[in-house]
Amino acid sequence: MNESPYSQVDRDKLHLRDQLAIDRTLLANERTLLSYLRAGIGLIIAGLSMMHFSTQPWFLYVGIVCIPLGFVAAIVGTLRFRKQQKLIIRNQKQSWSQKGNRN
Repeated sequence: MNESPYSQVDRDKLHLRDQLAIDRTLLANERTLLSYLRAGIGLIIAGLSMMHFSTQPWFLYVGIVCIPLGFVAAIVGTLRFRKQQKLIIRNQKQSWSQKGNRN
């Protein structure tokens, strides 16, 4: 994300509540990404722990399943984050251009 979400708007016309709403939306998207990554890391660690410390064979199989699921969760979270980030920026540009036409 090289472009600032505020780059399309005249800062004098942008109210504080609008800036804070943009920031809250972007931060919520980042929190969601971090949740996906945390879940992915948790699954990978759980899988490795089950495989290493288990004495029963079914724990080994559960551990083997958890590891790829952890990677899938991290990848899905990253893809979702990028998609949402693009949508947020695009919708804000459209909203700002509509506000500019009304003035």
